[in-house]
Amino acid sequence: MILDDFRGADFSDLGSAPRTVRYSVLAAALVLILVADYFLLISDKRDQLDRLGKQELQLMADFEAKQQKAANLEAYEQQLADMQELLETMFRQLPSKTEMDKLLVDVSQTALAAGIDVQLFEPQGEEFHDFYAERPISIRMLGDYHQFGEFVSGVAALPRVVILTMHDISLTRAKANQSRFGDSEGRLVLEGQVKTYRYADEEEVAQRAAEQAP
Repeated sequence: MILDDFRGADFSDLGSAPRTVRYSVLAAALVLILVADYFLLISDKRDQLDRLGKQELQLMADFEAKQQKAANLEAYEQQLADMQELLETMFRQLPSKTEMDKLLVDVSQTALAAGIDVQLFEPQGEEFHDFYAERPISIRMLGDYHQFGEFVSGVAALPRVVILTMHDISLTRAKANQSRFGDSEGRLVLEGQVKTYRYADEEEVAQRAAEQAP
């Protein structure tokens, strides 16, 4: 019956077509419109939804990582405080301002006691840093390997912690007439600059900060 209606319908004039034909054509047109809407609108929205879903997963992973760091922040801060305390304790073992001059004399005397010909031992001006000051010393010493080794051991045995770092140091064979104490054969000349360090206490640091303030 419905097929007969479709066979006899005049599609150029649907208004006069049977009701079943008109309704069927309307339903087909509605289905076509819905399908077109899906591909034109809903499909794009689904792609956007997929992208947002992936972005959400990435944001959640970032949040979990930051949350983990935040949970360990207190432990990190404690580790940093412990390291700062250890560093300051090590600095406190260095000579103080009042001990520095005596220490320089002790270092020079240790070299002489080792049999080294100290031809130059000239402390320069201090250079300040956060918690310490460094003192460059221009040196020229003449001795053999054994004497230099004894000098280093003697400095290490001093009551206060002494740090000596070498800068632009040269070690060359001594000339025949270079020693003030006789023959210089087989001896070496150690020449250049060393630096020693002292602890700057909180009062001195605060004072220097006040002096440098505009």
